Amino acid sequence: MSPGILNASAQPTLPIDDDLLLRPWLPSDAAAVTRAFQDRAIQRWHLRRADSEDEAREWIKHWRCGWETETACHWAVADASSTALLGRVALQSIIMAGGQAEISYWTTPEARGRGVCSRAVARVASWALEEAGFNRLELGHSTVNVASCRIAEKTGFALEGVRRQALLHADGWHDMHLHSRIHKA
Repeated sequence: MSPGILNASAQPTLPIDDDLLLRPWLPSDAAAVTRAFQDRAIQRWHLRRADSEDEAREWIKHWRCGWETETACHWAVADASSTALLGRVALQSIIMAGGQAEISYWTTPEARGRGVCSRAVARVASWALEEAGFNRLELGHSTVNVASCRIAEKTGFALEGVRRQALLHADGWHDMHLHSRIHKA
């Protein structure tokens, strides 16, 4: 992928069926992000916490800059009719020259069990591999995070192996599954 491919245009809004929308983050999403990060499951599996709306606004500012610098693509997952925030899906650690990125995600407690996360991950992966020109997407999660493993499997990310003691979570070092999905020519 050539530099300038992403930021040559505005970050796209990606509809999913009739009920979900992936859209760029807005500063007004800060309160919803702060609420989401009060959830114990999000705190358990993510390395950071949003303890205030000011902190969440800084994250959102950083997320929005990722598109401009072509280092990351962050989307808010929203209900298409109510605009309620349901989660986040992102391509991070982008290597433009190699056409690679790491996909990450979270969902609010209210959105779980409804297929919101798997549909958002599938949509971003499809966009990245089929429209944007990425060649390889990686998905990593703690080996004890069964829900994330199900998301990876449901969305076509093949398990490649285990990265031993790869990330330090609040409860100690975790082995991480490494999944990937590649562009099929």
